[in-house]
Amino acid sequence: MSETAVPLPAPVFDPARVRSAVEERLTTFLDAKAQLAAAQGFPAEVTDVLQDLILGDGKRIRPVLCVAGWRAAGGCGDEGPVLRVAASLEMFHAFALVHDDVMDRSATRRGRPSAHEAIAARHVGRPDAARLGMDAAVLLGDLALAWSDELFHAARLGPDQLAAATAVLDGMRTELMYGQYLDLLATGRPSADVDAALRIARFKSAKYTVERPLQLGAVLAGADVGVRTALSAFGLPLGEAFQLRDDLLGAFGDPSETGKPAAEDLREGKHTALLARALRRATGTERDLLTGYSQGVPPGPAEVVRIRAVLEGTGARAEVEVMIEERRRQALRVLEEAGLPPAAGAILRAAASTLIGPAR
Repeated sequence: MSETAVPLPAPVFDPARVRSAVEERLTTFLDAKAQLAAAQGFPAEVTDVLQDLILGDGKRIRPVLCVAGWRAAGGCGDEGPVLRVAASLEMFHAFALVHDDVMDRSATRRGRPSAHEAIAARHVGRPDAARLGMDAAVLLGDLALAWSDELFHAARLGPDQLAAATAVLDGMRTELMYGQYLDLLATGRPSADVDAALRIARFKSAKYTVERPLQLGAVLAGADVGVRTALSAFGLPLGEAFQLRDDLLGAFGDPSETGKPAAEDLREGKHTALLARALRRATGTERDLLTGYSQGVPPGPAEVVRIRAVLEGTGARAEVEVMIEERRRQALRVLEEAGLPPAAGAILRAAASTLIGPAR
């Protein structure tokens, strides 16, 4: 008498396991690059600095969401290819961070010296060490970009997977570059235009951080148009909420936890939704305080306290919290209406909570 086979349940999606698996692949890849550089007599500092940046305390948000998108779209079986693609996203992110820090003249990243500062420190005896650090960091970022392609192609995707994944990556990269360009144009010219700030956040962060990684994982699983559309409708508002939360952390977070100086966005003259909201109601002296540090002179501890008081007093902080919750509800409403399997919905709800915290 034969027994009916009972399908095994899909394994529980574990972001920590995904992070660990991605880090293993990145470590193996960078170790091999370091050995090759040594064999060819290339400077060890190139791979040293990239290893410190990539393997040091990253949250692996994009790789985790890539695998989440794959699982949510029904991906199962061998995770090797999707994990290699996910690792390529983290390498691409390293490229973006290195160049972003050069453009912003940021001294730190994740609580450590940024890439250009780390390189300059290795040549402290040279009178042009600072310039060398900036120039070398551009090359370092370019190398990370090239290596992200190498990791992607090492996944050895099938023809259909490769075509679909490449289309998503091409869109993501183009959007990020335009988002960065919009950010450059607005830097040093903060205003009360919330829509403009959100447009920058959408292309520089929301699509790149959440929407596109989810879509990338989904196409690797062979997702149909309906699933891809649902993931996009879920990911975009969630990505905007993530950036709005990051804006709040930049202004009110503890530098020892965020890895960034207090009020760094104000020092850099960034046009954020938080600042735009505050400028709508700020008085003359308050406006001067909010916009007075955009020439690169960092506010001191006393000024940071005053800035935070203005952001609170104008209602900007509370309004941004409302914007975050509106986008959270929008994203979760998509899950309710999309008709995705319950397991997929559970994965994506967990992703939402991880990115922007529990509902308030």
